[in-house]
Amino acid sequence: MFFEINPNNIDLRLVDDTVQVLKKGGLIIFPTDSVYAIGCDLSNKKALHQLAKFKGERLNKVHFSIICKDFTELSTHTKQLDKPTFKLIKQCLPGPYTFILRASSNIPKLFDSNKKEIGVRITDNLITQAIVESLGNPIASASLHDDDAPILEYFTDPYHIFENYENKVGVIIDGGRGKIEPSTVIDCFTHKEARIVRQGAGKINL
Repeated sequence: MFFEINPNNIDLRLVDDTVQVLKKGGLIIFPTDSVYAIGCDLSNKKALHQLAKFKGERLNKVHFSIICKDFTELSTHTKQLDKPTFKLIKQCLPGPYTFILRASSNIPKLFDSNKKEIGVRITDNLITQAIVESLGNPIASASLHDDDAPILEYFTDPYHIFENYENKVGVIIDGGRGKIEPSTVIDCFTHKEARIVRQGAGKINL
């Protein structure tokens, strides 16, 4: 299915249809505040395996980020944050940033792994916000890039996405042209101080 959704006048019926696909274990392609992404219902193990297969990886090896609706939902999937980390996250989110944080105990069970960290996002894209809120739990996601490009490139044209993936996912959402930069990734897990490991759409000086 191909849904055109105006972020300034969101058709909640299309949001509901998208959520039903997610709840049934389907994959969706959707806009974010950086590049287009592919994702699934974080609580659906079968869907997580399908998403890993799409990325050509085993579930216990792949690195997905999770998109949460708010800080309360974020806190249920991460360990308690220290004050500097919480202040930094509050400064940046919602926005085009992915924070690598210490995962809560439920994350290894979801991903069949010994993962101690998880990438977390709260996007300010209104379409994705509406989907995550209606779903009631986070979306596991990965950036969607053009595997045929000679260098790493991200899809910006929803119709180009449709041509490539119409038979591979349950829903493709046209939320307008995508951006060319992925989210900025900030690692708050590996070291005592936060470090930028990928500079992307989110601008920040640490």
